[in-house]
Amino acid sequence: MTEVVYTRVDDRLGGFALRTLDPDADAVLLHRWVTHPRARFWLMQDADVAGVAAEYRRIAGHPHHDAFVGLWRGEPAFLAERYDPARVELTGLYDARPGDVGMHFLCAPADIPVHGFSRAVITTVLAWLFADGATRRVVVEPDVRNTAVHALNAAVGFEVVGPVAKPEKTALLSICTRERFHTATGSTEGVPA
Repeated sequence: MTEVVYTRVDDRLGGFALRTLDPDADAVLLHRWVTHPRARFWLMQDADVAGVAAEYRRIAGHPHHDAFVGLWRGEPAFLAERYDPARVELTGLYDARPGDVGMHFLCAPADIPVHGFSRAVITTVLAWLFADGATRRVVVEPDVRNTAVHALNAAVGFEVVGPVAKPEKTALLSICTRERFHTATGSTEGVPA
């Protein structure tokens, strides 16, 4: 059973939400997203539906990694992953601190692109992560060649730390604090209750 874990209203684009991901029920939808040519940095171009389901079952069963389907106006529109970067993705590759949370996000392919959609998605994901008072910094490790996501990251307050060699890619380690997020977006979203 999936449940909504976070909701946010964007001033321009309306309602966003995150719900838990069901690896089997969502596999066909996710397969279309992660194998799309625009998702090449997701590194799942050759996956079949069974492989996508298996990967998200693995994530669902991991104690330090989870995944969510993002909704826009009630319809599936993006994917978000949250992980402990000291135990997943960046183990031993950077100076991990208490309160660090790793994040991945992927916007679904759109027939008609919506101006500002990707920025609204990353803002929603960061507001959700920072709504947890234990989150002090959000850490990302996108491919160094993914210039579009580097620009988005900068727009919402990420500061580049530098390249990190991972087995599957050279990543551009970047970190965003709650304060940098609020300064960059002018928002008070993600302030813990």
